[in-house]
Amino acid sequence: MQKLLKKFSFTKGRAIRTLAGLFITLIFVGQAGNWFEIPFVERLDGIIYDARLRLTAPGGVDPRIVIIDIDEKSLQERESGGEGRWPWPRDRLALLTNRLFDDYNVNMMGFDVIFSERDESSGIRTIEKLAREDFKSDAVFQERFAKIKPSLDLDSQFAKSLKERPTVLGFSFLTPGDQQKKGVLPPAAFTTDELPLGLVDPTVRQGYTGNLALLQDSAADGGHVNPSIDHDGIIRRMPMLIAYDGKYYESLSLASARTLLGGLPLGGVIADPTNPSFGSLEYLDVGGSLLPVDENLTSFIPYRGPYKSFEYISASDVMNKKVPKEKLEGKIVLVGTTAPGLLDLRATPVGKAYPGVEIHANLIAGILDGTIKQAPFWTYTANFALVAILGLVFALVLPWLSPLRGSILAGVSIASMIGLNLISYNKGIVLPLASVLGVLLLVYLWNIGFGYFIESRSKRLITGLFGQYVPPDLVDEMAKNPANFSMEGESRAMTVLFSDVRGFTTISEALDAKTLSEFINAFLTPFTRIIYNNRGTIDKYMGDCIMAFWGAPLRDENHARNGVISAFAMVNAIEEINDDFAKRNWPPIKVGIGVNTGRMSVGNMGSEIRLAYTVMGDAVNLGSRIEGITKEYGVAIIIGPDTRKDLPDLIARELDKVKVKGKDIAVTIYEPLGFEGQVSPEILTALTLFEKALAAYRNQEWESSKSQLEVLMRDHKTTGEVLYELYLERIEILKDNPPGDDWDGSFTFTKK
Repeated sequence: MQKLLKKFSFTKGRAIRTLAGLFITLIFVGQAGNWFEIPFVERLDGIIYDARLRLTAPGGVDPRIVIIDIDEKSLQERESGGEGRWPWPRDRLALLTNRLFDDYNVNMMGFDVIFSERDESSGIRTIEKLAREDFKSDAVFQERFAKIKPSLDLDSQFAKSLKERPTVLGFSFLTPGDQQKKGVLPPAAFTTDELPLGLVDPTVRQGYTGNLALLQDSAADGGHVNPSIDHDGIIRRMPMLIAYDGKYYESLSLASARTLLGGLPLGGVIADPTNPSFGSLEYLDVGGSLLPVDENLTSFIPYRGPYKSFEYISASDVMNKKVPKEKLEGKIVLVGTTAPGLLDLRATPVGKAYPGVEIHANLIAGILDGTIKQAPFWTYTANFALVAILGLVFALVLPWLSPLRGSILAGVSIASMIGLNLISYNKGIVLPLASVLGVLLLVYLWNIGFGYFIESRSKRLITGLFGQYVPPDLVDEMAKNPANFSMEGESRAMTVLFSDVRGFTTISEALDAKTLSEFINAFLTPFTRIIYNNRGTIDKYMGDCIMAFWGAPLRDENHARNGVISAFAMVNAIEEINDDFAKRNWPPIKVGIGVNTGRMSVGNMGSEIRLAYTVMGDAVNLGSRIEGITKEYGVAIIIGPDTRKDLPDLIARELDKVKVKGKDIAVTIYEPLGFEGQVSPEILTALTLFEKALAAYRNQEWESSKSQLEVLMRDHKTTGEVLYELYLERIEILKDNPPGDDWDGSFTFTKK
């Protein structure tokens, strides 16, 4: 199975990766070539553009442009310092205009407000009707009406305030297909003869809402207030020119900038006049300054920063002369609104409720400073070439690279494209990025995902083989190199652990079947977690007994150490387990643990009907035997000689030399007490005394050994009462039945 997986990943798998990569590349090439649209890519390009803009925005407040804000304060009633609800009488707007020019000496004034209907709030129309009909022959009435008429003609007062001043009125084109016409338009910037449609693909409209002819004729110029709204509802660009009825009309920002500069003429700059196939308008010439536009005659809005990147002053404060003169003198002012009820809040890259008037302020500043970004005609060709070349390279190269090298290639390529894009943006060129990133990421993720799929199959194979024995983190580690593991038998140096609950038969007789099951699970679960946490493999559960080993299937150079650490942890867990048992009215438990190290056979063993991954051998049998005699010595853990040998920093008490059942050769067994630095001085003292007693015992110096053991029983009884009593009993027997000169000091056990 493993050989087949390996062969598949290097032959058929590579072909599938390559073909899929080429298909992904073809899709993105089609999008970059405008053969079709991928909405997600378009949306991603907008997100990337917004991020670049916010990252590089200069921030701060531009002191040259001030927004006269028709805000909530201005809409309050007169007695509260405002001007009342909108629309205001035109004489109040005339007052605002006169204040700004006469009292504050502003340089220019633009209105992001449309005045398409007559102001009849003074009652002039009613009085005019009376003069024409009911009082037609009343000379006194006619004389008095002639005197007061100028004061009642509020539109004329407003028009007078606009006249011969650098003022620009805003107007609005209607949605496509709406042919309604209201008011008048300002003079056009171009005709389609001067700027043929073959050079551009402009925004075209059929209807508009303009200003009263009296007002528009009095103003220096006018401009539309219609931004270009992208597919995601965000305003990133403004049409500098919109086509209507064979003519082009400029935006409020462009008209304001030209008015400020003295009404400089507007011209066009063709990208490549010598090559008709590439001929398109690339710039608008504003009296010698170049304003970048795309084929749709739109320009990127150079947002300076979030809301209030320009100073806002309440219109009512200006009208009431509450503003210091220096705040407005010599400034460009735009009249607009932030009052939510007047519905001029827009979604932009720098804010979801951004005042429309501040959009125009940003554009005016960009036109004056020459900081508006451009997307020349060649950027689309460059994007197409990058998508095609990089996609092809990734599709052909990634299947041959390792995941690490493929990730490095992808990371470097993506970082390079982002860096190149940012450098280009800082130099004023807006390059598309989403399609390039899209093809690189998707081809890369496809290759990684396909590799992961194959790896996951290998992991499922490993999990099926070893998941019931090995903790999940080791399964993950094994799955990285599945060819290194198999169920076939082999001989290794390993460590085995046996754990058994003492007196379990008596305990089980006192519990019903359901409670007994819960009882066993309650201590086997924490013991298993301990073994798993120390990289152990569970061989089997045998009632209350656990058999585990270290060193397979994952090799472990520290198998002896991990086995002993697990034994210590299991003994330490007993206290917490018994506390829980006491709350449930269950009997407490004690365990005996045997740990042994040596060469063992490991692999799938059993019959054709049932197999199990297990360990076998003399070293395994010895581990089981020494666990069985822990009770004889009154200790919780006994380790074999090879385990002791592999752990030089382990402090252990030599318990005995024993011949366990089935073994003719005596082996030395030890009780592990702790690693260096972990054993108390009292235990170390008792250990020294016991070593002396044991040496005397093996030299058949019975009285000397006995005296040492009696001292231990008297002064250090808690360190091994059962062990000391065991040797005292043996001494009494051996004194009466001397073992002879050839005695090796060992003891033979005849039971398991």
